[in-house]
Amino acid sequence: MPATSPSPAVLLLDAAQIAALMPVADAIPVMSDMFAALARAQIHLPLRQIIRPPEALGAKGMLGMMPAFLGAEACGMPVYGAKVGTFFPENSRLGKDPHQGCVLLMSGETGELLAVMNAAQITGIRTAAVTGLATHLLARPDASRLALIGAGHQAHWHLAALAAARGLTHVRVASRSLASAQAFVDREQPNYAFRLEAVATVEAAVHDADIVVTVTNTTEPILQAEWIAPGAHVNLVGSSTPRHREAHTELMARAELFVDRRESTVNESGDYLAAAAEGRIGPEDLLAELGELVIGQHAGRSGATAVTLFKSLGMGAQDVALAAALYRRAQAEGAGTHASI
Repeated sequence: MPATSPSPAVLLLDAAQIAALMPVADAIPVMSDMFAALARAQIHLPLRQIIRPPEALGAKGMLGMMPAFLGAEACGMPVYGAKVGTFFPENSRLGKDPHQGCVLLMSGETGELLAVMNAAQITGIRTAAVTGLATHLLARPDASRLALIGAGHQAHWHLAALAAARGLTHVRVASRSLASAQAFVDREQPNYAFRLEAVATVEAAVHDADIVVTVTNTTEPILQAEWIAPGAHVNLVGSSTPRHREAHTELMARAELFVDRRESTVNESGDYLAAAAEGRIGPEDLLAELGELVIGQHAGRSGATAVTLFKSLGMGAQDVALAAALYRRAQAEGAGTHASI
């Protein structure tokens, strides 16, 4: 048999190493480049596969597999990758991230495994970075008052992303309880010069807010159309399956709708599917994907008083793009752990 050269040592990055290498603000341009590449057809992106065993088996949570191929134009080198992750909504009650698993990165030239990375940290950073990008593209330039609905793991990253996207002056936080909202405020306030305030209800949080972001696990809508001020921008982030919703149908029908990917939205978004089932919206109401905004194919909001809404679902290309950026940065800085497998 011909001699074979050894495979490269696999880079291993845990959550702390990822956080040190890639602050949320640094991930926003990475996501912008990824969405531009997606709009230019430089990425191959199948729909995610969700494995949800029957309840009779006693299984908890669900397993998702999110693969993607990014061409060299998309991220500097051709790569295959996939996030293999679980989603356990009740983890938040245990002080654990609902998202678990790993992101795998493989060479697009030889197929060799290059890296294995903590999926929860990558999911948190890339999701918040996409929200930051959407807010940068769609919120009014003078937007400064944020309503943050949800105080779990995603809230930390989203506060950092929104602070990077706009000059915030005041943030109201609402959660399942006033106590959990206050605990979040107490943890985060030392990191920011603007004021954070815990409030008791979602309605109180979104009153006169310029930017709204929902990062909840709710299956029932919590955001009413009449609560949203003219000119506000809304990010729906927490609902990522057909069974989860955060916005009432009236808000979906009122807002100018933008998405990460149309195909994902019409197949997976509970917010979209519920409103579509009621006959209030359809595919033609999805005005643009973020990539189309990034490369200038769509102008974004129609005016200063329009309510814009970005529905975030997440997709494997986000995880793989961030993993590729982390791989390059770790190699340059000599960070991470390496193992031969």
